[in-house]
Amino acid sequence: MLITLEEIRRVLADYEPQLAAAGSKQRAAVALLLHQCRDGLQIFFIERASHPRDPWSGNLAFPGGRVDPEDADEQAAAERETREEVGLQLKRDWCIGRLDDIHGAYLPIQVACFVYRIPVMPQLSPNEEVTDCFWFPCDDLLDPSRHGEISLHWQGRLRTARAIDLLGPGRPVLWGITYRLVTQLLVLLGCWDRERLQIMDD
Repeated sequence: MLITLEEIRRVLADYEPQLAAAGSKQRAAVALLLHQCRDGLQIFFIERASHPRDPWSGNLAFPGGRVDPEDADEQAAAERETREEVGLQLKRDWCIGRLDDIHGAYLPIQVACFVYRIPVMPQLSPNEEVTDCFWFPCDDLLDPSRHGEISLHWQGRLRTARAIDLLGPGRPVLWGITYRLVTQLLVLLGCWDRERLQIMDD
């Protein structure tokens, strides 16, 4: 199965995301960015800079962050954070949909995810919060050899987590909240078996 922008647009146009009710949890928002290249659809990730006070320090992620009081809503926060972190000014009409809100597995936070098509490959200017940023072929997310389970020390405890190896040996893997958002999109596209935690057979 090939992942196409048109299929994602079609699926999201008919989808009603499950939104978290307002509550005591901190709110955050991220932007899932897609760009159609000649060689296929690409998805954008950042590698967060290491910081002792950041619980997601060093992780692979989508651009985004906590919703500030001055943000009009979660989407405004996702757009502001993307501008601050990588220098990309998102346009509202680039947004093609929204995924289900998710709750942090270990921290009291709820995350909104907005999906954008990026019409032209942008020039990016990562700030000090970002160690690296890169585009990744969406079709490679379907490679079963990239999917597995990892053990990691997080918040002072040894944990296991499902993950996707995007960058190879010695580099961070995709896990946690961003992993859950990526696999949520794959479920909507019909190419991820949520129960078996694996790529669907053709």
